[in-house]
Parts: sequence; C-alpha cells; structure tokens
Amino acid sequence: MKLIFATQNQHKIKEINQILGNDFSTIGLDSLGFFDEIPETQSTIEGNALQKAQYIWNKFHMPCFADDTGLEIDALNGAPGVYSARYAGVNKSFDDNCNKVLDELKGKSIRSARFRTVIALIIDAKEFVFEGIIEGKITEQNTGNDGFGYDPIFLPEGYNQTFAQMSSELKNKISHRGLATNKLVNFLKVYPNL
Repeated sequence: MKLIFATQNQHKIKEINQILGNDFSTIGLDSLGFFDEIPETQSTIEGNALQKAQYIWNKFHMPCFADDTGLEIDALNGAPGVYSARYAGVNKSFDDNCNKVLDELKGKSIRSARFRTVIALIIDAKEFVFEGIIEGKITEQNTGNDGFGYDPIFLPEGYNQTFAQMSSELKNKISHRGLATNKLVNFLKVYPNL
C-alpha cells in the first residue's frame, strides 16, 4: 500500500517511515515532482491537517495523509499552538523558535505543555482524522542534539530526557506523532480493499 505523505519536511518523512515500518510505504511529494507550497491557513491544527490532505488529494487522487503539529504551553495560553512552525517568524529556524519560547517563559514556574499532532487521511474520497497528544513540560534550556523542532526543550511526562536526548525508537513510541501514526496504521490494517 503506497500513501502520499503531504509534506516537504524530510525530518517528518524519516520519522513517519520509522514508525510505519514495513506495513506501508510513503511517497514524498518530491518523488511526485511536486514542490509547491501547500496552504496552511486554518485556525486549528486539525483544520490545517485536513486542508493539506485535501489539497494533495485534489491534485493526485491517490490515498494521502497530512499532519499538523502544535506545541501548546499553558503559561502562554496555548501558544505557539497552530503557529508552532513559524512562531519566531516565517523564515526563522528551529533554534529561533525554541529560544523565543525560553525567553517568554523566563521566571515562570508553570511550564506545563503538550504536543498535539493531528493526521488527516483521505482514502476513497473519505476523510479520517487521528490525534496524538503527549503531556510534558518546557525545560529551562536547550538539551540534546537529536530530533527537530521543539524537541530540545520538551520533557515528556514520566521521563528525565528531552525528546532531543532520546533514541528515535523511544521517541517514536511515546511521541504525539507516534501515537497519531499508530492510530493511522491500526485503521489502515482493517480498512477494506487495501
């Protein structure tokens, strides 16, 4: 079963393929010769995931899925949330985003947060949505060299390592994206005619 993963983000493609294992294979947009910007203009994580999947479905009419992820920090009223990827500005780096969060939380004792991933799947012109959430807290500094995005400042509940310190196997097992992807896989395994 081949699925289009509606992203240009190579970090996400690598992570999803590790989680999917041998059951399914994903086709990146680059292998389809598609390099356009996919619109993300919705006000919610679920809305963005659906918008991206619909956009790619309308172009290729092949089974496809898209994800959107947000970091929700309680002391920042849920920010950066849907704006997580461009929190420090449109062309800013992962480090810039992390540093902005750390600056905004300076001196704050409440550092609880969660990562939320929504995967939107379109297959046979039908839409399905899968969500993964992991609770945790924001550290006081960047720690670890692996992962991407906010991984160096996110300490998942019950663990003493940030996502950026963990092995990819452990992170993929417990992470928001791992949880949402496992729901997707379990659904695909029982979906008729695959």
